[in-house]
Amino acid sequence: MTRLLRVLVVLILFELGMLLIFLPWSSQWEHNYFLSRYPDLIRILLHPSMRGLISGLGVLDIIVAVSFLRRPADNPVQQ
Repeated sequence: MTRLLRVLVVLILFELGMLLIFLPWSSQWEHNYFLSRYPDLIRILLHPSMRGLISGLGVLDIIVAVSFLRRPADNPVQQ
């Protein structure tokens, strides 16, 4: 994986992780298109367990981003 691609993947994973950690607990989560369009989802998406599950996915994204940073770069075999 090239250095630029590796940096892009780490940045995207980190940003997505931060978004998934904080978004379920914000006011935007409670007032969105899907909840107004499908009121049956209110009980599911606003439940604290579901919010915690989504935040947990954000934590996993950040862990994967850190593991990409810690893993040595793939060096092609030199001939």
